[in-house]
Amino acid sequence: MLIAKGYHGMDNFTKEMVDYRLNCAKEDLGEAINGLSRKSLRVSANRAYYSIFHSMRTILALEQKDFKKHSAVLAYFNQNYIKAGIFPSNLFELIRNASLIRDLSDYMDLYVASFDKIKEQVESAKLIFDLVEKYINNLNKSGEK
Repeated sequence: MLIAKGYHGMDNFTKEMVDYRLNCAKEDLGEAINGLSRKSLRVSANRAYYSIFHSMRTILALEQKDFKKHSAVLAYFNQNYIKAGIFPSNLFELIRNASLIRDLSDYMDLYVASFDKIKEQVESAKLIFDLVEKYINNLNKSGEK
């Protein structure tokens, strides 16, 4: 299922990559929300982070950019989209916090973040997904004029 269609001026590969990554972000967000409702905090933290990660990679797909390391994706997104004023400056801290909680939840035995902390992370993932989806849809609308 394609979420956003049209992308005036983009080649088919770029359109497909944008749609694929945005769909991944949406699916991960749904899993994070479901995990939270089941109080599966580790799963919810992981899926919220990956929703954010795929949201950032959706934007990078517009430039046909990608990186092997998560830190490089964040650095590029921060430098070219947050610091440039395209996305709000508070997103960097939200993304960094999500990454930290995901790392601790995935790699530190016996680490359990609080329900409230994971709820914040899921809310951050939803905010970032919504901003990215809006950005993509606005690009689409501006291309249709």
